[in-house]
Amino acid sequence: MTNEEIKTKGQTYLMNTFNRGAICMVEGQGSYLKDADGKQYLDFLAGIAVNALGHNHPKVTAAIAEQAAKLVHCSNFYWIEPQVQLAEKLITNSVLDKVFFGNSGAEANEGAIKLARKYGREVHGEGCYEIITADNSFHGRTLATLTATGQKQFHKDYDPFLEGFHYVPFNDFEALAAKVTEKTCAILLEPIQGEGGVYVGDQAYLQQVRALCDEKDILLIFDEVQTGMGRTGKLFAYEGYGVEPDVMTLAKALGNGVPIGALLAKDAVASHFKPGDHGSTFGGNPLVCAAAFATIQAIEDENILTNVNEMGNYFKEKLVAFKEKYDFILDVRGKGLLLGMELAMKGTDIVAKCLEKGVIINCTHDTVLRFLPPLNVTSAEIDKAVAVMDEVFQTIEA
Repeated sequence: MTNEEIKTKGQTYLMNTFNRGAICMVEGQGSYLKDADGKQYLDFLAGIAVNALGHNHPKVTAAIAEQAAKLVHCSNFYWIEPQVQLAEKLITNSVLDKVFFGNSGAEANEGAIKLARKYGREVHGEGCYEIITADNSFHGRTLATLTATGQKQFHKDYDPFLEGFHYVPFNDFEALAAKVTEKTCAILLEPIQGEGGVYVGDQAYLQQVRALCDEKDILLIFDEVQTGMGRTGKLFAYEGYGVEPDVMTLAKALGNGVPIGALLAKDAVASHFKPGDHGSTFGGNPLVCAAAFATIQAIEDENILTNVNEMGNYFKEKLVAFKEKYDFILDVRGKGLLLGMELAMKGTDIVAKCLEKGVIINCTHDTVLRFLPPLNVTSAEIDKAVAVMDEVFQTIEA
């Protein structure tokens, strides 16, 4: 089918929940996608930070094919070898001790909310169930994770919400500390707010939050759904802050495209989950775990983190140069290959014009262009994307 044929059928049969472009991607290789009409695109969105190793990475593809030929799914009533292997890989590479596997970032964050509330009640008593999150945060689209999300535009029409969530300005320790009471069981933060506009957590702020949590015996939960798995130049973003979370959530890049989420916790917290307290039918099945294990192995074997740091600095320098050239660019921020460019106007037209010229980027929070290329992106690919953006920016100046 052509792009137009697929679009027409999609409008007939799919719920209208996405502002989709008029194209259908049917094939991918490395940093490139191809649509149904044969046009090629340089992908600087990477499935919204999912395709960490680009498209059709040979090691991940081989792992999926090999596992699919053996066992795709079986119940979590039994031990699953790829799940155990993946769990070992995550735990030995982090400061956490136990892991639970689900299917998405929202599900991982749901699990974190449940675990935090159970911990609060069992350690501090029945009234300890409240969770503090940040303005502009994004934690998912289920009712609990939507409640945790500090953006009102996502709340419209879905109340009443889950009780017990409070929002404070990001990077404002005094405001956060003022919200803490004996009812507070956890503080849930993204080290870098991706969907909220690429706002980077201050190191001093996160260290103060850690100290406060230690003082009050409050859980510190890091939502690393977008920042985890190398996006910031470390395997996990917390490593760059000198701060250890009690609980961490992962998804997106963990499986390089297969749907998997993970909830990790230290033993003292994880031990509050007992059989029957939480579960997932599909979570941690053999296929997704084999893909995720291969993804992490490739990140290690191919020195991906070194590339993220080098290419992140290279790309950021190019974006900062744009700020000097075009006065409608207000700020450039981010870490590694999670970068944002704040504009003086809405960015949707820029995204559309770049797409026309064969480069996929994203606009979040209305005015922030967000760049999430594959972690193995090359300088030549960055140069190509930058050249296209420059062409587009020149038309705006004119």
